[in-house]
Amino acid sequence: MRGVGRTVFSGTQVEEFSVEILGVLENAGPQQNIILARLSGGPLDKTGVMQGMSGSPVYLDGRLAGAVALSFPFSKEPIAGIRPIEEMLLTAPVPVRTVARANPFAYTAQLPALASFQAGSGRLIEISSPLWLGGFTRSTLDEFAPQLRAAGLEPVQGTSGSSSAKASAPSPGKLEPGSMISVQLVTGDLSAGADGTVTQVDGDRVLAFGHRFLGGGETALPFARAEVVTLLASLNSSFKISTSHEWLGAILGDYSTAISGRIGERVPMIPASVSVHGKGDHQYHFEMVRDRLLTPLISQMAVFSMIDATERISGQSTIQASCRIALDGAPDVHFENIYSAEAGTPQQVAASLAAPVAAITTSGFSALNVRSIDVEITVSTDHRELRLDSVWTSRREVHPGDRFDVFARFVGERGVEVEQSTTYTVPSGAPSGPLNITVADGPAANVAEYRQFLAVPPRNPEQLVEFLNGLRTSRKAYVRLWRSASTWTAQGETLPAPPASMALLLARSSLAQSPGSKVAELELPGGDFVFTGSKTVSVEVKD
Repeated sequence: MRGVGRTVFSGTQVEEFSVEILGVLENAGPQQNIILARLSGGPLDKTGVMQGMSGSPVYLDGRLAGAVALSFPFSKEPIAGIRPIEEMLLTAPVPVRTVARANPFAYTAQLPALASFQAGSGRLIEISSPLWLGGFTRSTLDEFAPQLRAAGLEPVQGTSGSSSAKASAPSPGKLEPGSMISVQLVTGDLSAGADGTVTQVDGDRVLAFGHRFLGGGETALPFARAEVVTLLASLNSSFKISTSHEWLGAILGDYSTAISGRIGERVPMIPASVSVHGKGDHQYHFEMVRDRLLTPLISQMAVFSMIDATERISGQSTIQASCRIALDGAPDVHFENIYSAEAGTPQQVAASLAAPVAAITTSGFSALNVRSIDVEITVSTDHRELRLDSVWTSRREVHPGDRFDVFARFVGERGVEVEQSTTYTVPSGAPSGPLNITVADGPAANVAEYRQFLAVPPRNPEQLVEFLNGLRTSRKAYVRLWRSASTWTAQGETLPAPPASMALLLARSSLAQSPGSKVAELELPGGDFVFTGSKTVSVEVKD
């Protein structure tokens, strides 16, 4: 069979190309078939199947058969896989995966892997969507390219519209099968958009891409009209160089075989600002999509790029960072920390600031909507780290009602030595036996709460916000007094050292249990240093 396809090769003009059907790969996926075809006409003999052609409609005898969606990398011929339109129309939504146990300490974006099918000795993969990034540094693209490519997005440094591309309301511009669109992820001082082609327009409904974008199921991503500037042929995979213009509507469904949306639909974005103070003062303002996967990833990329653009990213440095996340229907989340290392400090800062955003967006609490994000960063080129050297107490034995001092000595570079202390009063009625005293840095002191977070995730938005606001900073050290007794967690609340009768009942339950029962926690004075290390001593409580 022979047919025609429609796509844009230049500007916004939709042009036709020829399609020769070669056969059908049956059951290439779970109850999914792929039509194999040879494309020709226009520049395709030179470029082959291009990135940006995803979704190009194919017609057989004047009827819509499907969309160009897959290709063979490094192919010498423009052989494409066509997604049948039946599967695009009837596909079931991909369920949204709730990750309520997101790691709030070391965030790493977990994007879905690129789908592929085996065809003989070749691999038929979904055509990558060019992700045009404007305002991001080259180092940012290199740092995050592996994650983006694994998800089927090919990061390209260039322009993807600008702050003018964001309209107060979507434009009812002309859209037809074969038109280019750009799914907008960021606008403002930073911009990002993923390009593809429209397969079908039915009233105000739109089908595009012929494969999933990120497979997020129900979503809300704005899309804009895209204009092809030129085509770039490549031995691996050619692509369209394009730029985005006015908003047209919103993508509301991101499914395994297509994305779908509505023309004229408006999508709210999250306003964000980042201030960087170092060699100079720099202010950045942008808006990004509300998405459980993309919002934390974009936050991480933005912070890394802005530090890279104004400061150095290699060599020793100390970075102080604070973040305020405004939420609808819940108190703000405040996060601050200090980082110092010989190398890789910007990466630590970017991941740590994205972590609370990820914990919120992947929590599964629909009431927790991020209203805005504000970040402030101060950079210096020295290495400001103090390591815990020793810990001791003023007394070895104490009685209820006694006071004793806890001392900690920290050492740093060039002979810097800092000694700090705090005082604790043993409460009346305290049981006899060893009382352990652990002096630790912020991340080490967070471990107990982190274990509880993993074992028993927060049951409501209030518990999550309380957990995030309670995370300790590396700017100071913490003194934790504890006993060797089990602690249980029920309904998201901690039950430390319960009475023996209750402990017996709890031991028979399936509640989460952890060793070490916290008696009290004290803070040592902080400063503009990163405190690291952990040591434990003990005193004996006598009757």
